[in-house]
Amino acid sequence: MFFRRIDFFCSLILIFALANVLTGCSADSTVLNAQPVGAASSYAGPGPMRGSSGAYILGPGDRLTVKVYSDPDMSGDYEINSAGAVSIPLVGDVKASGMTTKQLERAIAAKMKGRVAKEPDVSISVAAYAPFYVYGEVKKPGEFPYRIGLTVADAVATAGGLTYRADEQKILLRRAGSSAEQLTSLDVPVKVFPGDNIRVSERMF
Repeated sequence: MFFRRIDFFCSLILIFALANVLTGCSADSTVLNAQPVGAASSYAGPGPMRGSSGAYILGPGDRLTVKVYSDPDMSGDYEINSAGAVSIPLVGDVKASGMTTKQLERAIAAKMKGRVAKEPDVSISVAAYAPFYVYGEVKKPGEFPYRIGLTVADAVATAGGLTYRADEQKILLRRAGSSAEQLTSLDVPVKVFPGDNIRVSERMF
């Protein structure tokens, strides 16, 4: 009788321990699976909708319309090069990447002052955003023009949709200027920004 009681209590302890292990594994698995999508979703910029009060941050590939009211001949469209600068006649290269249009206006005006005009009046607007890129298991991989409000699902649809080999659970997003890829999903409205890269993986089976 004594040994039966010991066996009963041992069985109870074993069941309790096993339940705790399984519960812990399930919780850890949920966190690990959700974390990459959350990381991608929380990204706030750079982009036209950087925040409720945030301004668009310029970057390579953006094309700008520069108006110089004191010297109309210098007005025109300029593209930010891979080094993050715009090259303007009589002024030279001006760093643009990482700036807002207002900040760049002041930077260009400062370089023009005393050379082009005493008090140069410069206005800048974004003529076209840098393109985004989709490759891997999509029907029409390549470079595409950016539009405000674009999501990963929109970007994949723009590239013709998924191929039959695509792994819908393994879509990787690499932000412009970053070398790290983030796991995301078509079911989550993750924003795409100018210069971003989206790679759709091939399923194993």
